[in-house]
Amino acid sequence: MTTDDYLADCRARLAFDLLANTWNAVAVWALRDGPRRPGELRERIGGISPKVLTETLRRLQGYGLVARREYAESPPRVEYELTDLGRTFLGPIETVGAWAFAHGDEVMAAQDRTDAQGLSA
Repeated sequence: MTTDDYLADCRARLAFDLLANTWNAVAVWALRDGPRRPGELRERIGGISPKVLTETLRRLQGYGLVARREYAESPPRVEYELTDLGRTFLGPIETVGAWAFAHGDEVMAAQDRTDAQGLSA
């Protein structure tokens, strides 16, 4: 690795940007079992507004991780599903999730200590 490995246009930074947005990984994980309609995704995810879900799904479409399928029905129906590329992102998400499960209490304790000292993280 060189000192240029974390420049804005490098591939590692792209991956970090994908993980940095809270809803990206959550939406991808919510789609892991197959196609979902937006209402199903909101229910599954919890705490996400329709607007933020739409923005997230559009962003993930732009990255090629999610595909949108429209059905010519009345009323119109839309489903989202992971692409083959999107499925490759499940492994890294699972790894980060396992790390968070294993070390979350330590991170929260450190945050509590920081808050008690009047410092901001």
